Amino acid sequence: MTFVIGAACVDVMDRACVDECPADCIYVGERMAYINPEECIDCSACEPVCPVEAITMEEDVAPDEAVFVTENARFFSDILPGRAEPLGSPGGAAGLGPVGVDTPFVQGYTAP
Repeated sequence: MTFVIGAACVDVMDRACVDECPADCIYVGERMAYINPEECIDCSACEPVCPVEAITMEEDVAPDEAVFVTENARFFSDILPGRAEPLGSPGGAAGLGPVGVDTPFVQGYTAP
């Protein structure tokens, strides 16, 4: 299993998790950050530093947040708006820098 970033991150992006992640697997979109499920080492270092408690182990994601499991994966597997190919596993967020775009779901997301 991997960790997932959920709705609480949308439009907050404190980035403490990015600084704490030893695997460098947390990538920054426009409205939220995403954990690459292929690069996450399940160390849990990111979870306690998130000030809005947006990070959860995939198996513990609440039913109303389940869509964010899919969206975290889609950020890496689908072609994002304005890009020519999927991100895949670039091998680290620091070298790539902020991606500056989100999945279409997150782009249009409005908190309930």
